[in-house]
Amino acid sequence: MSKPVTEVLELDIAGELPVRRLGFGAMRVTGQGVWGEPPDREAAKAVLRRAVELGTTLIDTADAYGPNVSEELIAEALHPYRVGLVIATKGGLLRGGPNNWYPNGRPEHLRTALDGSLKRLKLERIDLYQLHRPDPQVPLEESVGALAELRKAGKIRHIGLSNVSVPQLVAAQKIAPIVSVQNRYNLSDRASEDVLEACERANIAFIPWFPLATGTLAQPGGALDTIAHELGATPSQVALAWLLARSRVVLPIPGTASIAHLEENTRAQGIKLSKDQWDRLDRLPLS
Repeated sequence: MSKPVTEVLELDIAGELPVRRLGFGAMRVTGQGVWGEPPDREAAKAVLRRAVELGTTLIDTADAYGPNVSEELIAEALHPYRVGLVIATKGGLLRGGPNNWYPNGRPEHLRTALDGSLKRLKLERIDLYQLHRPDPQVPLEESVGALAELRKAGKIRHIGLSNVSVPQLVAAQKIAPIVSVQNRYNLSDRASEDVLEACERANIAFIPWFPLATGTLAQPGGALDTIAHELGATPSQVALAWLLARSRVVLPIPGTASIAHLEENTRAQGIKLSKDQWDRLDRLPLS
């Protein structure tokens, strides 16, 4: 059983990118199915601006969100970027339509994808560029090798991975320094526990995607619902507080298209779980 860590509000990625430990995931500012334009473009940009106003210092996106729409909105809303704001993006997934994704980790595609992200985000260098998903048709060494070359060329500052196993992380580390891993991980789905533990050992940032998924855990009368009432919080806030207490390297990136929901998520940083509350959450059945 894991133990809660003393809460630290900042995480220094690679010793060069100090960020708040609650970022913002910009996937939801696009259209339904993460496809096309949002229903209200100005409202989407207002959410991005509000995230920064609330102290967010890392915004995570990808060229596949839209595709391209999320990156374009970020630049329209936030460029020129505030000093200390890290825009992290990803490449390596293509889209066939709403909720349809497929990998392309070929070096030539990653080079083209990166150039497109640089143009849309109005940047000369991406602070954190992540391989969105290993491509089973392309050796991981080739995909990460291409990113390493782009890093040497000055187009990428740091390299991250997403949706990887521990062996894949180890293999990538032999090619280039890896500073972050973004895998699905939340209160009800801890299948990447071994990856998180590997990140802790290597002092690599672990960015859980889908951090607010609670499934049936939030049902009335359940442990999550009960603890939320004890704290005067929402189940989503408690789920985020649990992630923040889970490890010093965890950096959740909840996303939303609503300013009210964004503000609710941000308040999770002020929630402190007691040892008893932590133990009750840690023992919850997993999906």
